[in-house]
Amino acid sequence: YQRRVHGAFSDIMGKLTIRDIRTTGSGESGKADLQKQLGELKHELHQLRVAKVTGGTPAKLSKIKVLRKSVARVLTVLNQTTREKIREKFAKKGEKKMPLDLRAKRTRAIRRRLTKHQALAQTLKQAKRNTFALRRFAVKLN
Repeated sequence: YQRRVHGAFSDIMGKLTIRDIRTTGSGESGKADLQKQLGELKHELHQLRVAKVTGGTPAKLSKIKVLRKSVARVLTVLNQTTREKIREKFAKKGEKKMPLDLRAKRTRAIRRRLTKHQALAQTLKQAKRNTFALRRFAVKLN
């Protein structure tokens, strides 16, 4: 397959680096490029698997692992970029209900805990009691 490296095409059959993937995957056109690249990688992987069944050379069979890792790298970059865009969208709008997978994980106990507003809430009687100053009385000592 052909891989874009700094604007030029080269017929390098090897390991993709995250840096290469991120440079091609910037912007809206980058997502289309990454999808195209992913399709090419999967097609080549399919061809190598067919060669494995039909009895391909050991050199071809060793490339299967490299291609699988490259597919994983492209998918990782795609997922990261889409999640970043969704995070930015929710940060700008200031919406309350962020998707569950984008929220802070923390621990189950912390997620179940009362919010600060709920913990500081007072009943009307408590609020009235707290408005008056605490009375101090002079005590006579013998």
